[in-house]
Amino acid sequence: MGQGVSSVSPPVSVVAQPPPTAATEDEEEESEDESEILEESPCGRWQKRREEVNQRNVPGIDNAYLAMDTEEGVEVVWNEVMFSERKNFKLQEEKVKAVFDNLIQLEHLNIVKFHKYWADVKENRARVIFITEYMSSGSLKQFLKKTKKNHKTMNEKAWKRWCIQILSALSYLHSCEPPIIHGNLTCDTIFIQHNGLIKIGSVAPDTINNHVKTCREEQKSLHFFAPEYGAVADVTTAVDIYSFGMCALEMAVLEIQSNGDSSYVSQEAINSAIQSLEDPLQREFIQKCLEVDPSKRPTAKELLFHQALFEVPLLKLLAAHCIKTMNIGTRLSETHRSESTISVINRLPITAKTAGIVSDLQPAGVQDLVSQLV
Repeated sequence: MGQGVSSVSPPVSVVAQPPPTAATEDEEEESEDESEILEESPCGRWQKRREEVNQRNVPGIDNAYLAMDTEEGVEVVWNEVMFSERKNFKLQEEKVKAVFDNLIQLEHLNIVKFHKYWADVKENRARVIFITEYMSSGSLKQFLKKTKKNHKTMNEKAWKRWCIQILSALSYLHSCEPPIIHGNLTCDTIFIQHNGLIKIGSVAPDTINNHVKTCREEQKSLHFFAPEYGAVADVTTAVDIYSFGMCALEMAVLEIQSNGDSSYVSQEAINSAIQSLEDPLQREFIQKCLEVDPSKRPTAKELLFHQALFEVPLLKLLAAHCIKTMNIGTRLSETHRSESTISVINRLPITAKTAGIVSDLQPAGVQDLVSQLV
């Protein structure tokens, strides 16, 4: 009979955990301070935290804090617009409410969602508070700075995708009744998600900008604002096209050089950046947006049709969608075949996926393409 072998477990060594350091304790306290609830919305759904949102450089918006949506369990942004005097707000109250009522209704894949707004009017001050979607992945400006470390220019395909998404959002805003002017479009107010989805945010309309403490003259991004700002009483949607053109230029070259230590970007620096572009179509596309005369700037929808954004595979997708939308059988009638490009495309909704990637095709070109698909 064999002897049994008894196994003896080795002693378990207990590693003593070092006591928490002063730095760790400070970090925990700081984290607790940031998550402290400072204020609630009147309905109790949104809770403002101490932690500020630092991914913004928005004219008109004085403060932005992280907040919690207690119904959905997600983080949102608590934005505050401070009016310099209570009487200034009272004079504009109805107009401000009308604008924000429209903003709440906006639903677009490439626009940061507005959830709610309300006014907080005290004897000596007035605030408008509005809750927006939180973009945790950061601004396009931040992304361009990171990219510039390893590249001299932006990849052309990425540039096209970004332009299409931004123009799709602007076309949607400008087609509202009345048209909504973004008024703050810069690379700081455009956000990019990890999957490449672009969203434009911080739509703080001119209604607000003209009556708040924040002065436009203090802006670091003055070159994004169209020349007619301050020169005319009522600006048009063309100001957004100018701002988009400057964004498109900055996206292409990654950075427009400022004047030395100053943050001011001169016209000479802008012209130099445009001339550095190798693609003549890209250059022309941006120059059209930056026309000094606002009446000569294209609309967002027209820019979606520019050759600089033209891609044949997406054109086929667009044509196929058009056929489905028109609910035709297996063959198109001669009447449909003779329709112009624009009349066909105008049947389609402007969305991020089907936004016009069509340029100057003649009707015959559309006929040939459709013939291949039916």
